[in-house]
Amino acid sequence: MTARRDIEAITERIRQRSRPGREAYLGRIAEASNRTANRAVLSCGNLAHGFAVCSPSEKLALGGDRVPNLGIITSYNDMLSAHQPFETFPALIKDAAREAGGIAQVAGGVPAMCDGVTQGQPGMELSLFSRDVIAMAAAIGLSHNMFDAAVHLGVCDKIVPGLVIAALTFGHLPAVFIPAGPMTTGLPNDEKAKVRQLYAEGKAGRAELLKAESKSYHGPGTCTFYGTANSNQMLMEIMGLHTPGASFVNPGTPLRDALTREATKRALAITALGNAYTPAGRMIDERSIVNGIVGLHATGGSTNHTIHLIAMAAAAGIAITWQDISDLSEAVPLLARVYPNGLADVNHFHAAGGLGFLIRELLDEGILHEDVQTVWGEGLRPYAVEAKLGADGGVVREASPRESGDEKVLAPFKKAFQPTGGLKMLSGNLGHAVIKTSAVKPERRIIEAPAKVFDSQQGLNEAFKAGTLTGDFIAVIRFQGPKANGMPELHKLTTVLGVLQDRGQHVALVTDGRMSGASGKVPAAIHVTPEAVEDGPIARIHDGDIIRLDADAGTLEVLVPAGDFALRRAADSDLVGNEFGFGRELFAGLRQMVGRADHGASAFGNNAAEFALQ
Repeated sequence: MTARRDIEAITERIRQRSRPGREAYLGRIAEASNRTANRAVLSCGNLAHGFAVCSPSEKLALGGDRVPNLGIITSYNDMLSAHQPFETFPALIKDAAREAGGIAQVAGGVPAMCDGVTQGQPGMELSLFSRDVIAMAAAIGLSHNMFDAAVHLGVCDKIVPGLVIAALTFGHLPAVFIPAGPMTTGLPNDEKAKVRQLYAEGKAGRAELLKAESKSYHGPGTCTFYGTANSNQMLMEIMGLHTPGASFVNPGTPLRDALTREATKRALAITALGNAYTPAGRMIDERSIVNGIVGLHATGGSTNHTIHLIAMAAAAGIAITWQDISDLSEAVPLLARVYPNGLADVNHFHAAGGLGFLIRELLDEGILHEDVQTVWGEGLRPYAVEAKLGADGGVVREASPRESGDEKVLAPFKKAFQPTGGLKMLSGNLGHAVIKTSAVKPERRIIEAPAKVFDSQQGLNEAFKAGTLTGDFIAVIRFQGPKANGMPELHKLTTVLGVLQDRGQHVALVTDGRMSGASGKVPAAIHVTPEAVEDGPIARIHDGDIIRLDADAGTLEVLVPAGDFALRRAADSDLVGNEFGFGRELFAGLRQMVGRADHGASAFGNNAAEFALQ
């Protein structure tokens, strides 16, 4: 089935805008494919270094360029729950590669930091930039030119976008992404949130809070709410970079291991040495990117991807804009309710039918492009399945269920939770911004109230403790953009503003910082661009100015006479305290080079974003 006319029109608009960058990109990867798809270009000395630790038979095979060699890029560390399962994956992958007549080597490791650990801490100011560092680290691993394909082991926040940027930069190589899966269900997310609010109000102690948090985040795998990590997994599957049904299988299970072995063999099967050569840079095209955006809207996914998708697409020479994302939101219904826009977690979503059910519903209605290339082959329809463990220990697939296992969690198309997607773009005299509407009740999506202005989230939290946040207001937190301090997530604001809203106050947030996929029930206009440090209008807001946020109409305005507002002097902020400590001094160059949030907040030269502005 072809995509619906409105979906195709937006895709064609992206295609036409991207043409110069895309053609140049495809030319580069075609040249790279001709020059580097085998090890024949390496000198004997190069090869000797590259396979020095291999067995004699592996050296013979690699030296003769007779078998495919698979490069493993891993984000393993044993501190973070999402990435700890990857400890055992390389051995599993190497064994599966041998079975398939190939060889696998760990090409390199990439850093994996956790926004959950660094929330509200200085380290969070490195988080967004870690995406570009991860892309560069993966590039170093693949630069040895020993590989016919790559498998990427990554799950969380900035790791997967960084790995995608690297995979597309090496777009002449096939790339398969292998997830680790979500942790099993622990303390329900809504119960955890209640304890957080009690702690913020002084009604629960630290011991009680830590007990609740530990019951929620309790074992290997991603956090179970639908934040950036699990949005990443959805994206990789709906864009065709996972094998079908791989995203939400728990770690440490026989099915998880079987999927990993299968993904390895598939990566070897699609190299240039076989008959199904599938270079990542050709496979991922404008239709694939649109499918990813559609999936983000249909599931109420992370706001972080309004930044990451732009940077990921740009790595393939494709230029998308916030307007594209906004227009697709108007065409895509919300079919999932997973915390924070529902009570269920991602395990409940998977049990209700998961991505296989959702993909089939969207395909049947023409909301997704079916005629795409994936690592599995031609077309997206083979992803409308459920992966199970076969009697022989391998993976078998069945058609996704015709009915949702729980329509409160996963709705069929005709019973969508809302007719539009979970994200909305805002514009007005404060610039451009993003809001996640899927968790915000309709009656709270419009707010007009006086501003209370702060230059940090600590400032607002101190005002809360002092009891000065009374009445209705819109909190303005500025100097939190990429150039100011690396655009940290301001997740600690969620609890405080939630408490005030529960007390009956009408509150909202406006910030040039981020709030992540964990953004919840309080209306939050985030990623405001231009940011304050670049003389954005947000730097000229005064306490008491009336701000109107209308998520339905897509507007964000300060209700001050235009002439008076333009004449105001922009506020200054002392950012010296953000320049040193916890490695922040090493990232000074990235803060200087980084682009705007609506251009992907990338420190790389972003030609695709430049085309988007023309």
